[in-house]
Amino acid sequence: MKVLVADPFEESGLEGLKAAGLEVVYDAALKDDSLSDAIRTSGAEVLVVRGTKVTAAMLDAGRLSLIVRAGAGYNTIDVAAASKRGIYVSNCPGKNAIAVAELAFALILALDRRLPDNVAELRAGRWNKKEYSSARGLFGRTLGILGVGSIGREMIHRAASFGMHVVLWSRRVAGEDRPLTDEEARELGVEAAMRAVTIDVAPTPGDVAARADILSVHLALASETRGLVDDSVFARMKPGALFVNTARGEIVDHAALLSAVRTKGLRAGLDVFAHEPAGGVAEFHDELLTFPTVYGTHHIGASTEQAQEAVAAETVRIIRSYAATGKVPNVVNLATRTPATHMLVVRHRDKPGVLAHVFNHLRRGNLNVQETENIVFEGAEAAVARINLDGALLPALCEQIKAGNGDILDLQIVELS
Repeated sequence: MKVLVADPFEESGLEGLKAAGLEVVYDAALKDDSLSDAIRTSGAEVLVVRGTKVTAAMLDAGRLSLIVRAGAGYNTIDVAAASKRGIYVSNCPGKNAIAVAELAFALILALDRRLPDNVAELRAGRWNKKEYSSARGLFGRTLGILGVGSIGREMIHRAASFGMHVVLWSRRVAGEDRPLTDEEARELGVEAAMRAVTIDVAPTPGDVAARADILSVHLALASETRGLVDDSVFARMKPGALFVNTARGEIVDHAALLSAVRTKGLRAGLDVFAHEPAGGVAEFHDELLTFPTVYGTHHIGASTEQAQEAVAAETVRIIRSYAATGKVPNVVNLATRTPATHMLVVRHRDKPGVLAHVFNHLRRGNLNVQETENIVFEGAEAAVARINLDGALLPALCEQIKAGNGDILDLQIVELS
């Protein structure tokens, strides 16, 4: 199996792929037409990318069957196009969670203590202890978290270390303003932090914003989260509150944030922006960064050595599993529910041609197989096939299937709810 790696990737990951007997083509500079050409000429079955955009045209250029996003988000990949072509899309969730949480807290501390301004004054030869001795501190303050995935959970643990209170909103936890229940905490994987921090649930992002001294965004980019943090959310934030976004720039209405910085004195720490350059080095201008109360970093949340090594190891695990078993961990584009309405259960002798006989009759009955599995009993003399279909079988067709092959022991039809 050939793997094309089209973004910067750790040496340990490249060596891990080669050690698994895979042929690796590595070119970190590929993008646009050059990536299409490489997919076509290499004949690669697997593509590994980080931030490089993968389009439908690229998928048509070669014979890809798996795309691995060496990171958590996958918004730069045309997932819908991949799904139409039967191409798996997989990612590495949670492997950079600690790194992103560390940067989010670095931004929070920098905003509270005005660290960049401290450094700038000292480098300019000015000592201004009186100005920079003023800071509120984090102990006892309320951290609002939007999104409680792997990064949000790491934020809660760090908030506990700082003695902060937490109020959160998650699509997985709904309800009125109330404490997070023990059961919800276990489901979110934050029960260990419960002993050291009070955690409350708010029914909407705006309710979190109203209670928070610091609002931190940790949502995945999706149609329902695009532009979610808008005027209505910023309007409810306290004057002078801190706002941090280390998730995706598109989740935040940047015009609304700009207005809140101007009119409410919000201080913002941003690792992501509305319009980021495609390359690693480029000219960049954003009006938000002209305000002294806004600090920015270069979309580096996941860029620690620890995180990149973890992501590389997970990428290798995904591809090795696919090469060895045909199974892909962390797939993001499998249907959660198929159009199947009925299941045909076939108990049969484990002999050649039985399932081919069944499928041939299903085709004649214009029934499409949505999912199927064949479970073999000990001794490999008998098996049970479960076949999900997009319609009901007529009794006559069932009789034809059963009568036409002596190795079929029994048929059962189950209506799916």
